[in-house]
Amino acid sequence: MSRLRTTAAAAALLLALPLSVAAAAPALAAAPASSATAPASPTTRAAAQVELPRPTGPYAVGQEVLHLVDQNRPDPWVPAAGPRQLMVSMYYPAHAGTGTPAPYMTPAAARALLDGKLPGNTIPTEAVSGTRTWAESGARPQGGHYPLVVLSPGFTMPRATLSSLAEELTSRGYVVALVDHTYENTGTTFPDGRTLPCEVCGTLRTQEAWEALDASRAKDVSFVIDQLTDRPHPAWRYARLIDRDRIAMAGHSAGGAATVPALLTDDRIRAGVDLDGTMDYLVPESGIKGKPYLMIGHPLPGGGEDESWLRSWPRLDGWKRWLTVDGTDHGSFTDFPLFFDGLGLPKGPDTTIGSQRAVALTRQYVGAFFDLQLKGVPQPLLDGPSAANPEVRFTP
Repeated sequence: MSRLRTTAAAAALLLALPLSVAAAAPALAAAPASSATAPASPTTRAAAQVELPRPTGPYAVGQEVLHLVDQNRPDPWVPAAGPRQLMVSMYYPAHAGTGTPAPYMTPAAARALLDGKLPGNTIPTEAVSGTRTWAESGARPQGGHYPLVVLSPGFTMPRATLSSLAEELTSRGYVVALVDHTYENTGTTFPDGRTLPCEVCGTLRTQEAWEALDASRAKDVSFVIDQLTDRPHPAWRYARLIDRDRIAMAGHSAGGAATVPALLTDDRIRAGVDLDGTMDYLVPESGIKGKPYLMIGHPLPGGGEDESWLRSWPRLDGWKRWLTVDGTDHGSFTDFPLFFDGLGLPKGPDTTIGSQRAVALTRQYVGAFFDLQLKGVPQPLLDGPSAANPEVRFTP
């Protein structure tokens, strides 16, 4: 795979890379566990607990997990598995203290993530599965109607890796649907206890294959929206919270790339955000129906730019912004930097931004975009460079 926005600078960065890239760098993947995991002892790592940054909005965050089955669509990757099945974490504005602490991810999914991204690691499972979140399972919802944002994680990455962003958006007054794309990440745990592996990892070797992945994710997202907005029997008991006229999508890496086919094929999705995702599915010359679009990426080696972004940028025919955040890498727009710092994992030499800062900037700009496009609240932050955020560069 030669997709430009994915980097492989150091062994520890395998945690933030698609498995196909890790497989292409055997020397890195074979690095001793001591060098990949560690300046800390096993005892220190076991005692460490990663904590997501506190959301900044006025609402407490509730969470429920849905198991959705698309009876009208066979699984695109494992047809023998039957209909397409998805796990979705629903986040919603809630009353504080009315639920129980929500887990970051299941132990089985956490183990699959660690072993898939850092072969030979000695990091305890609970160092990931026990991550402190701010969401409360089963919390009592607030009243009112809120815009819906669907989040799609990167290829090989479980949905939990966008938890910080999901919690932040919810605290600002959004309902968030965070989707696991089954067989496309290190492991998805279902209610029956099975944790399904990544069947597609290492198999996508052509542009057409990556386009097909993006198109499949767009279908997943449209199905989730169908289930959440169906009348009179939506799949979620709190579906009444969703404002059906204010729906958007954001994603990281392949999840960001999938926003393009989603915006083109689903008129309900009004705006999109691509977090460092190569646009395998290019914006067509006809545009994306004038819909607003935000691109946020990391600087590429040598000052180059992703060819797919260069080709798609002039074709975007609505409100648009292209931001580059200096000091970041491909995983900086997810929760991964928090684990690098919290577990003492080394970062790449060009990754100079702190984990809290990376998460804060992602939250600020994505939140501002949705506040502007779905709530109509003016956002000077998006008008141009800010002295408060010197890391963020705007492409004219």
